[in-house]
Amino acid sequence: MTARLILVFAACAALLLAVLAGVAIGETPIAPAVVLQVLANKLWGAGYVLDPIDEGIVWNYRLTRALVAAACGAGLATCGVVLQSLLRNPLADPYLLGISAGASTGAVLVAVLGLGAGAVSLSAGAFAGAICAFALVILLARVSGPTGTSAQIILAGIAGSQLFNAITAFMITKSASSEQARGIMFWLLGNLSGVRWPSVWMAVPAAVLGLVICVWHRRALDAFTFGADSAASLGIPVRRVQLLLISCAALVTAVMVSIVGSIGFVGLVIPHAVRLLAGTGHGRLLPASALGGALFLIAADVLSRTLIKGQVIPVGVVTALVGAPVFALILIGRRHAR
Repeated sequence: MTARLILVFAACAALLLAVLAGVAIGETPIAPAVVLQVLANKLWGAGYVLDPIDEGIVWNYRLTRALVAAACGAGLATCGVVLQSLLRNPLADPYLLGISAGASTGAVLVAVLGLGAGAVSLSAGAFAGAICAFALVILLARVSGPTGTSAQIILAGIAGSQLFNAITAFMITKSASSEQARGIMFWLLGNLSGVRWPSVWMAVPAAVLGLVICVWHRRALDAFTFGADSAASLGIPVRRVQLLLISCAALVTAVMVSIVGSIGFVGLVIPHAVRLLAGTGHGRLLPASALGGALFLIAADVLSRTLIKGQVIPVGVVTALVGAPVFALILIGRRHAR
C-alpha cells in the first residue's frame, strides 16, 4: 500500500508540475512564483499585488489551455487503451470509430451556415456531428452481420470516416469563404487557442468520468485481452461490457474533439509506450496511460506556442510530428524483441 501511495503522489506531483510548466512557459515567460501567486489570489484571495496583464494571461489563457490539454490527453489515451483491448487491434485509436470525422462535419456545418459564433456554438455542432457519426458506425456494424463484431466496427469506422470527411470537404469547397476555410482548417488540425473556463468544465469531468468507468471494468478488459470467447468463459457479459466501454470511449472522444478539434497519435502512441513500462494489466495501464497522455499533450501545447516565434502551430501538427517517429520506433523495437 505504501508503494502504491508513493506512486499516486508522484503521479499527482508530475501532473501539477507539468501544468505549472505549461502556464509559465510561452512566448512571454512568466515566473513560476508569479503563477502560484495568481492562483493564490484567484482561489483564496491572498491579495498579492500583480501586473493585471500577467494575471489575465495566467488565469484566462494559459491555465485553461494547460488544464484542457491535460484532460484531452488523458481522455484520448484512456480511450485508446480501451479500444485496443476490446477490438484486439494494436492500431485502434479514438478516431477509428469515425467520431473525429463526424465532429469535423458538425463544426463545419455550424461555421458555414452561420448558426452561431464562438467556441460554444462550434463545440455544440462538433459534438452533435460526433454523436451522429458514432450512431452511424454502430448501425453499420449491427446490420452487416452477426460475425466478427470487432472487425465490423473497424470497417464501419473506416467507412464512416471517409463519408464524413467527404461531406466536410464538399461543404468547405462549396460554401465556405476563404476566411472561414482558413479558420476551419486550423481547427481541424487541433486548436487550443479558443479554450476558456467553460471548456475546462466540459473536458475535465469527461476525462475523469471516462477513466473511472474504464478502471472500474479493468478486470473485464484484462479478460478481453485473450478474446471475447475467453472473457465470456470467465463470466464477463461480453455484449454489455463492449457496448458500455465503446460508448464511453466514443462520448469522451466526442467531447474532446468538440473542444479542441482533431488531435491524432495520442490515443495510438501513448498506450503502446506505457505498456512497455507498466505492463498489460489494466489496473496499472489505464491510469498510467491517462497520466502519459496528459503530460504529452501539455508538452505538445507548449511546443506549439514556442517553436516558431510569433506564431502558434496547431497542436495536432506537433503531436503528429512527435508521435509518428515514436510509434515507428516502438514498432521496430517490438520486431527486434521477437
